[in-house]
Amino acid sequence: MMEKILLTGGIGYIGSHICVELLNKGYQVFVVDNLSNSSKQVLSQIEVITGRNVTFFENDVRDKHNLIKIFKQHSFDSVIHLAGLKSINDSVKNPLDYYNNNVIGAITLLEVMSMVNCKSIIFSSSASVYGAANIMPISELCHVSTTNPYAQTKLVIENLLQDVFTSDSDWSISILRYFNPVGAHQSGLIGESPSGVPNNLFPYIAKVANGKLPKLTIFGNDYDTHDGTGIRDYIHVVDLAKAHLKSLEVIKPDSKVSVLNLGTGKGYSVLDVVRGFEVASNRTIPYEFVARRKGDVAQCYADPSLAFKLLNWKTEFKLSQMCQDAWNWEKFSPPL
Repeated sequence: MMEKILLTGGIGYIGSHICVELLNKGYQVFVVDNLSNSSKQVLSQIEVITGRNVTFFENDVRDKHNLIKIFKQHSFDSVIHLAGLKSINDSVKNPLDYYNNNVIGAITLLEVMSMVNCKSIIFSSSASVYGAANIMPISELCHVSTTNPYAQTKLVIENLLQDVFTSDSDWSISILRYFNPVGAHQSGLIGESPSGVPNNLFPYIAKVANGKLPKLTIFGNDYDTHDGTGIRDYIHVVDLAKAHLKSLEVIKPDSKVSVLNLGTGKGYSVLDVVRGFEVASNRTIPYEFVARRKGDVAQCYADPSLAFKLLNWKTEFKLSQMCQDAWNWEKFSPPL
């Protein structure tokens, strides 16, 4: 019998790639998504890639009445919880929206899971919970200290999950702290589709390379790094998705809370990424330097050794492949 997995926010950027990996491994996949930052067309793209269907429910995780019906209709083995708002800048402007969506959504989901005795969950957290960490690489033992409402909602949910486990040790909980997911599926059929001007470096550079934006603005070229620009740990979204499958394999037999960093352990600068895109696209990327942004740190990269060990998982894709796949997606992506 194939295990039934529910993904909340499952047809967004990261969720769609996890769907593909789950389907390819033979899982039955169910998705709850309110389509606030995603498109139903992604479902047909997933079907083209895998040759299999996803059972889809257009529903907000805060809608408890409908969520109960979905859980009672299908006996899920595990939940991967991705649903939530995710822009740091937007969270500073609209903190109430972020607490309402992210925290209330998680509480509602956990209440329903508890009600139907589904007690296995993987939570999509973020390296932003480490704040302006000054020790590199960042391990799971590093101090958590948030600097914006988005990160704070992630930390609140992490603490909530720890408390749920303390109250009931039948739960199996995996908290995955993502560093910087980038790239796209190598089919070119699914990828990151931000609405409006992208907040993230990769989709922004891709649009500059494609002539949709005039130039890249680089905030600061006077950091203490090899070329003066900020360094981040970029991880290919397919590597990230595969870590969730590995987590599903180890989460069920062992009731506990695990907290794991998902990164490569290697940092790349903004100019490293620019050069990678220039090679991938065979185009020159125009850019300009401006002053540093307040709150930005010189470098941030993971110590992923615990995830490598506990999940028996390793990242496969280098920067060149991340840039190539992001560029292919930008060039050939269907309008969603």
